[in-house]
Amino acid sequence: FGSTTGRPRRCGWIDMVALRYTCVLNGVTQLFMMKADVLNGFETIKAAVAYNIDGEEVKYFPYETEGAFNPVYKELKGWNCDLSNCRTYDEFPQELKDYVSFIETYIGVPITIVSIGPDREETIIR
Repeated sequence: FGSTTGRPRRCGWIDMVALRYTCVLNGVTQLFMMKADVLNGFETIKAAVAYNIDGEEVKYFPYETEGAFNPVYKELKGWNCDLSNCRTYDEFPQELKDYVSFIETYIGVPITIVSIGPDREETIIR
């Protein structure tokens, strides 16, 4: 729910295909991961790594489609713990480090800042 309006929010898993396309299109050279703490309570975390379009799996962002369009997910192990006491990247659980590394490898762009909460000291510079 929105913190200001209280309206329900639509939330979903990260779309790696769209993110990679956006980074290439815009010449992105680094990424900041915000709100990593929102994923604290999950046993597994999903990431869309391809799309199934009319029965065909594609790993590129389609320019247009008229058929059924469904994400293909890769599941990663969640960290399922509180991050609020972490003050350096080295203090992160290995599962979060693996998630960051997975995104960096798939996208081809480094994640240089990871935010684990709203406070200034919860913004971790790598």
